[in-house]
Amino acid sequence: MPPKKKPDNSGLEKLKKDLSEGGPGQLYVFHGEETYLRDYYLGRLREAVLTGGLGEFNRHDLSAKDMSPHALEEAVDCLPMMAERTLIQVTDFDLFRAGEKDRDAYVRILSALPDYCCLVFLYDVLEYKPDARTKLAGVIREQGTVVNFVRQGPSELRDWIRRHFRALGKEIEPRLCDEMVFYCGDLMQNLQQEIEKIGAYAKGERVTWADIEAVAAPQLGAVVFRIADAIGEKNFDKAAATLGELYQMQKTPYEIMGAFGKQMRQLYSARLALDGRKNAAWVAQLWGMRYPADRLMVTARRFSLPWCRNAVIRCAQTDLAMKSTGQDAKELMTTLLLELANTA
Repeated sequence: MPPKKKPDNSGLEKLKKDLSEGGPGQLYVFHGEETYLRDYYLGRLREAVLTGGLGEFNRHDLSAKDMSPHALEEAVDCLPMMAERTLIQVTDFDLFRAGEKDRDAYVRILSALPDYCCLVFLYDVLEYKPDARTKLAGVIREQGTVVNFVRQGPSELRDWIRRHFRALGKEIEPRLCDEMVFYCGDLMQNLQQEIEKIGAYAKGERVTWADIEAVAAPQLGAVVFRIADAIGEKNFDKAAATLGELYQMQKTPYEIMGAFGKQMRQLYSARLALDGRKNAAWVAQLWGMRYPADRLMVTARRFSLPWCRNAVIRCAQTDLAMKSTGQDAKELMTTLLLELANTA
């Protein structure tokens, strides 16, 4: 598996520059997993474009079902009322699945957007899948800015978490920020909710791990990691108890098996890295991890390479059995954990 490429942040940097210089362009495409950042910058864009007391009168929203070349052209032709600009937001419309005649019309419209108009294609539920071979994709590249709001890296998240805790009158160590990201996931929308819960719960000025663990909702991967740790300790009871926690979280055996299988593959790659004298950064880049892989390397030291290889195989076999044999999925999952704990 080749190391994953770094995401392209050029669109976001261009958007930031447009906003800081007070001159948003005529065309933007907003998409990506990080909805918190997307909504934040969409709000900033609205503030920059919809100025004056009648700003909202100059905002035009088009849903996918209402969208057509005629509807878009009508919105574009609406002159701003007692302001300099208008803003058009088109939500979850797949430009590239439109018919050829409509695509040609969109090429014509997007190629000649007036200066007073700011058009935003927002992809929320729908995934943005441009067809680079089309004229439409070329016009969007030339005339607009495509902003992919990707998951943020460890350093960006660390600073962001600390700022949000400070706004609540709390301090948190950088190390705990990383632990929180591992425990709660790296999407900022979810992290914001957890920060508010932790900030309200924590009694002292400094947030502790006990505060995080007491009220934050763990993600599936973090709990599964605890199962791997328990197996490394040859503690089947602890592994089974943690598995029970996942069932209480309403996770199905199939979801758990998928996450556990991935965990074993990561563990196997970490063991290979240790034997090949590679570091945690190499493993993190290999898997595109958003948190430090140091703890994965520590856990991998508890297992031999043959055990890791066998664990990956047995996970695949158990996953297949769950989906094809009709055997009880929970029983298969428990049997797998018992076998791995006994052979660790």
